[in-house]
Amino acid sequence: MIQIRPSRDTDVAAITAIYAHHVLHGTGTFETDPPSAADMASRRADVLSKNLPYLVAERDGELLGFAYCNWFKPRPAYRFSAEDSIYLADGARGQGLGAQLLAALSQAAEAVGVRKLIAVIGDSANAGSIGVHRAQGFSHVGVLKDCGWKFGEWRDVVLMEKVLGEGSTTRPE
Repeated sequence: MIQIRPSRDTDVAAITAIYAHHVLHGTGTFETDPPSAADMASRRADVLSKNLPYLVAERDGELLGFAYCNWFKPRPAYRFSAEDSIYLADGARGQGLGAQLLAALSQAAEAVGVRKLIAVIGDSANAGSIGVHRAQGFSHVGVLKDCGWKFGEWRDVVLMEKVLGEGSTTRPE
């Protein structure tokens, strides 16, 4: 059975390994050198210090994926909009796990006051990520053509968004 839960310090090694695979073999991230475990721990600590969710999915003690959100931009006016990130272990794709993580992340983000989740998806050919976001209620906003260079090719960025809770229908407190 899959368990979605808040991440722990002890998850950082597995998170680092999952992300390194995507850096080295995928176009969902435009990083080209895998960050160290210390870097990933620092990034996680940054997210948590902002009271934002950083979740993991595990089955039988094995970490299969992680998801978190961070402020879309650092300026105060953006404080209700966050960018989501989801990464699955290579063998965990195609099992509905991304949808479970994204649904849990959306709920956790809304609970801490996020009103809009923004997906900044590397590579317009990234059908898995685009599909899971669409299935979870994200709508297509646009494409930034040829703005990343990875694996010897120009890559697009697909922008999607999802309104959480009251969205922009009310003033924030």
